[in-house]
Amino acid sequence: MCKVNSPLYPAGQKAPVANRISKTGETHWIPNTDVFISSDNCLVINVELAGMRREDLEITIDGNRLMISGQRPDGGRSGTAKCSFLVMEINYGPFECVIEIPAGYELSQAKADYQNGFLRVEVPQTPRVSQKLVLVAGSDSK
Repeated sequence: MCKVNSPLYPAGQKAPVANRISKTGETHWIPNTDVFISSDNCLVINVELAGMRREDLEITIDGNRLMISGQRPDGGRSGTAKCSFLVMEINYGPFECVIEIPAGYELSQAKADYQNGFLRVEVPQTPRVSQKLVLVAGSDSK
């Protein structure tokens, strides 16, 4: 598993940086993400997206990559032009999170649920094909 746009991206490969500025001048951000294997061997991806509506999220699959994108609306900062921020840690605007799903998981069978500001995507394990040893009976002619 590799979060493609994470600071943990493999060495030697350049990853986008959180809060980067795009060609259009907009700031983009990368949401906090947890990825783990559940007790029933599903790959679970939890993405923290507080303040977002379900209809503002887009989930797409491209090969073995899960792409989650959307836009968190400005929570009222724009109306506070005359204020001076003391702490400013909440990201607003467009975001994208790209996660490479490892072999052994069936991304086409993934299920997503969005509740209480968290997007949860469960990717089931690919069913294993059991191999059988077949003995061929026959006569040995010498």
